[in-house]
Amino acid sequence: MEVREADYTRPDTLNKALAGIDTLMMISGSEIGQRVAQHRNVIDAAKQAGIRRVVHTSLLHAERSTLDLAPEHVETEALLQASGLSVTLLRNGWYTENYTASVGPAVAVLTSAGHDGKTYELAGDSAYTLADLAAEISRQTGKDIPYKNLPPADYTVALIAAGVPAPWPQALPALDVEAAKGALFDDGHVLAKLIGRSTTSLKESVAAALRQV
Repeated sequence: MEVREADYTRPDTLNKALAGIDTLMMISGSEIGQRVAQHRNVIDAAKQAGIRRVVHTSLLHAERSTLDLAPEHVETEALLQASGLSVTLLRNGWYTENYTASVGPAVAVLTSAGHDGKTYELAGDSAYTLADLAAEISRQTGKDIPYKNLPPADYTVALIAAGVPAPWPQALPALDVEAAKGALFDDGHVLAKLIGRSTTSLKESVAAALRQV
């Protein structure tokens, strides 16, 4: 396996990293407010490298999402569509892993044909609330772990006190408020169809997270 340095903020590393590549998986950057510029660097480097196809992780229903994260995703999608590259968009919902801290990537569109020019709205098979999450953790641990729905300002204070780095103490409460309104809901089961199986359940996700504790 060859490992190459690819820094979204340093185009010189991107030119070297993408040399000889045919299909690029462009994971959305994590620095809010800087992602469009970072993604533009990657897209420009991909064009220079002669890459044919880009698969990009975007946001569920990006063009109509009320989440503060949406505008950067929409602008990135526009850059991709104007790039002349063949593009597949994976619009991801909120990950259970955002709450359980476990990670498990899906690569179906990278290893099979027929996805060029497609946009996929990716969400789990079953919706759940944070109260459901707390109840499942309680069930599996045998301990009473209640869910307390904090006002956004109090949640921000709690995140800061827990040492969560900026800008997440301010961003996460706003995101969760919109998620509670259904901004990240989709029942099309597209992800399950792509990977050929049911998506990981809340029960399984919690169990995996607890095994890592």
